[in-house]
Amino acid sequence: MQVIALCRFSYPAEGGFQVEHDSLAERVAYLNAPARLEERFRLFETICLPALRAQTDPDFSFVVLTGDSLPRHARDRLKALLADLPQARIVTRPPGPHRRVCREVLNAARDDPGAPCLQIRHDDDDAVAVDFVAQLRQAATDCAGLLARHPRVAFDWQAGFVARPGPEGLAAEETFHPYWGVAQALYVAGGTRQGIMNFGHHKVARFMPTVTFSDAPMFVRGHNAHNDSRQKPHVAPVTLPLLDAEGEALFRARFAIDADHVRRVFSAA
Repeated sequence: MQVIALCRFSYPAEGGFQVEHDSLAERVAYLNAPARLEERFRLFETICLPALRAQTDPDFSFVVLTGDSLPRHARDRLKALLADLPQARIVTRPPGPHRRVCREVLNAARDDPGAPCLQIRHDDDDAVAVDFVAQLRQAATDCAGLLARHPRVAFDWQAGFVARPGPEGLAAEETFHPYWGVAQALYVAGGTRQGIMNFGHHKVARFMPTVTFSDAPMFVRGHNAHNDSRQKPHVAPVTLPLLDAEGEALFRARFAIDADHVRRVFSAA
């Protein structure tokens, strides 16, 4: 069964942001601001991509949706970061309604729209465990009877870490958070066009059966200054402890995230 992960990288959608802007031009300017783009690239390089390269099951598609307003130098940098990930494909689209554009991009990525697939939403500052694709496929196999009776079924891994990378390395702590959107996937039946980006990640249980897992840590939720959810007023700061050597070893083994790599990238001028 085809596995497709969709990642939006500074795509100026109409809707889809918790913080709104007065105009499309203002949103584009915000997304493409040099300081913000630099942080997104560092997060993408050190947090998001390592585990995708290290997946124990490499049979998946990684679709990166970006806007046609992304500056040329940023587009070139994005291509360079993805050059050694053969599963990756960059899709450039003009601004449009968030759900419609994401639905179109996901459906265009399906090898056979008449066949079922597994769809993943994946932010550019988050990570999944190196066995996530393998565990997702196993879950779909285990739930074959359920999948046969429903056009959509959600899978949600609820244990993981919140982490903030920086010049000193990784500050992180364990968390348990149901339906957070990271390490979440949808089974989508053949011929069904609405997929994972057509439903709020925290509301999927209202619209379809869900299967949840809480054993091994399966995600890293990136915590940084440009989180969309942290732009609103009165958001409380989160204090995270710096990982010790044992914690850094766990992140390397479970998520392929190397604290030394984080320190190098975030210490660069």
